[in-house]
Amino acid sequence: MEKIFEKLDKTALFFIIYSIIFFVFFKTLGYTIPFVIALMFAVLLRRPTRFLMNKFKLSSAISSIITTVVFYFVFFLALILLVTSLISELVTLSKSIAEYINSQNFSINDTFEQLQKYYNDLDPTIINALEKNLSNITTQAGKMLTGLVNWTVSFVTSILSSIPYLMMLFIFTLISTYFFTKDISASHNMKILSSHFSKNAAKIIYVFNESKKMLSNYLISYLLIVSITFGITLIGFLILGVDYAFVLSLLCAILDLLPVVGMPMVYIPLILIYGFVQHNYFLAVGLTVLYVLVFIVRQIVEPRIVSSSLGIHPVAVLAAFFIGLKANGLIGMIFCLFLVVFYNILKKVEVI
Repeated sequence: MEKIFEKLDKTALFFIIYSIIFFVFFKTLGYTIPFVIALMFAVLLRRPTRFLMNKFKLSSAISSIITTVVFYFVFFLALILLVTSLISELVTLSKSIAEYINSQNFSINDTFEQLQKYYNDLDPTIINALEKNLSNITTQAGKMLTGLVNWTVSFVTSILSSIPYLMMLFIFTLISTYFFTKDISASHNMKILSSHFSKNAAKIIYVFNESKKMLSNYLISYLLIVSITFGITLIGFLILGVDYAFVLSLLCAILDLLPVVGMPMVYIPLILIYGFVQHNYFLAVGLTVLYVLVFIVRQIVEPRIVSSSLGIHPVAVLAAFFIGLKANGLIGMIFCLFLVVFYNILKKVEVI
């Protein structure tokens, strides 16, 4: 009985400490984000840096400079190509939308003219209801258009005003990446160091290594899941002949980070546009089949990839997703998932 109470006390203490750390981390992320990003990049660059050190007998400083410069060069080259493709397709998309709206003005006017011919034959109550609904639709459309224009202006203004901050963020991240990479690559293996420490210190080192490993695996697994979503969607859009396939596939992959509601925000409007506006039923059915395919693949692949990378049972991962989303959306999902992860780590080292 005493052992049960002792275990419950340890579990409760773990939950309290974990909740405080999680809350403090996200509340202070605005101040620590360059260092968090730099640390993540440094973990990725550790192996190539160690390879240069061992293969070419370079110092940790020189190896870290090479890997950091090459990494950021490739990263920004890919970012420039991505932004260029996005801007090109978005400009074409905006022109197409403008042309479509102009072409629809004539059909809308013709429709109103046809309706006016039947006004005299309709009941006055129906006419009033139609006029009221049309007025409401026009008002709502105007508000939506105004809101969209205001959001676009404010977004562009915020980007322009944030350039000094973004430059500072980039410089601090770059410098921090170099120093973190240099320190991580130059440090000796933690398993060798753990033999010189006490049992408790060895447990702390083990927890640190396992946490780092699981965090890296978690990020890599979700990057893989998003890449799968992007790849299947892009191939499907290209086969079906969907316009602006690259932009829409990328948007679908990004929104896929929002579980349940992510992909439908791209697929459902496309299905409605092609099915009910353009009357291209073949393409609408094809998009529906593609969405079902991507959804099924994601539901099968996600628990397997995440659970295998984290070493946790798939049901525990699904439970963390469901409970977290139900409790507090995306942040709640992250909270519950890492709660399960760290509980599993501490249970392995017999802390809990």
